[in-house]
Amino acid sequence: MIPGLILAAGRSTRMGRSKALLTLPRSGLTFVAEIAATLLAGGVADALIVGRPEDRALRDEVERLPGRVRFVENLRAETGQLSSVQAGLNVADHPGTRGILVTPVDLPLIDSSTVAALLAAFASSSCPIVRAVHAGRHGHPVIFGRAVFDALRRGDPEAGARAVVRSFPVLDLEVADTGVLHDIDTPDDYSRLS
Repeated sequence: MIPGLILAAGRSTRMGRSKALLTLPRSGLTFVAEIAATLLAGGVADALIVGRPEDRALRDEVERLPGRVRFVENLRAETGQLSSVQAGLNVADHPGTRGILVTPVDLPLIDSSTVAALLAAFASSSCPIVRAVHAGRHGHPVIFGRAVFDALRRGDPEAGARAVVRSFPVLDLEVADTGVLHDIDTPDDYSRLS
């Protein structure tokens, strides 16, 4: 079983409003709804959206979503993105969990076929980390296998998950999907979607 974690506990300061609740022109869905649907269609066991406890609007949106979707509180969101991975991992880590698939909420254009390809590559590889790559550039999602869980839990919040990635073998899976690199951080990025 591999659940998907959608990291949505940031303040969206460069955007000026919640990125998770922006809507995609092509579907009319919020970023968080689009990504949750993509991850589930790609084969994750469930979608865990990690947000701030006080983010009522995000929690309400998650509660409206169909399927195996849950809101997970990150009580230490101020310490950085790794704390969201840790919060999600603490909820997702069960005896049957072989790994976790992680993606930030600001990459809403990922295709479900990319998620399926990552899951298949992880299942057939001995590498504990599988990462989406497009044109040689590292992107998201990233799958962290069980062998990496303790390192993620002990990770330095300032260094983030990158330090963990550098300490383990990684399978870089080249995909045709440009969405793995297409993060939407600013109003200009968002305006280019329409």
